[in-house]
Amino acid sequence: MNPRATHELLVTEIDWRQTDLYRFFAFALAAPSRERFEYLSQPVLPVALRDLWRRLDCAGEMPGFEWFASYEDYEAAYISLFDVGLPEPPVPLFESAHDKTHPAQEIALENTFFYDILGLKSDPNRAVPDYLITQLEFLAALRFTAENAADEGTAIALARAENEFLDRHLLNWVSKASDKLQKTDALGFPMMFALLARFLVRKHDGWES
Repeated sequence: MNPRATHELLVTEIDWRQTDLYRFFAFALAAPSRERFEYLSQPVLPVALRDLWRRLDCAGEMPGFEWFASYEDYEAAYISLFDVGLPEPPVPLFESAHDKTHPAQEIALENTFFYDILGLKSDPNRAVPDYLITQLEFLAALRFTAENAADEGTAIALARAENEFLDRHLLNWVSKASDKLQKTDALGFPMMFALLARFLVRKHDGWES
């Protein structure tokens, strides 16, 4: 499901069973845009996220979800959390900023090796290979290709690659980023990251929405 279709569906409700959560989080957590702001500002969203919280068996009651009153506040918060800071932003959206056990170049190169499975390449003018949105979009494409594979062997191999990519990359850093966000007083984003971190763990463990 593309982001625009998801956006249109959310006007009334989200059927999480029909929603590609990789694409959902890639859209929701990407750089600010007016469309994204309107999407995340809809009154139905807190109810939908509460349903997702239950579906993912998150621990405890879901904290309240509050979004920004204006686009300008949303944009400023995004930039101050994810894009700007000394020596780096509070919560960079790059794997190499959170995984200090491997050189950044090595992490980027291994991400690129996975993208080669589908013949995909990240645009260096837009983002480096270990950027969260690039990783989520790759997983969405990998999942779609596996589900539409011509033979079972290819589908199994692609599903195995999905699980390995989760294990070696996103599970290696998204929870750390989420923990950092929970310590801020930011609106909206901590909840989104908590749901994303839980979804990735469940996905790796074989959960289906």
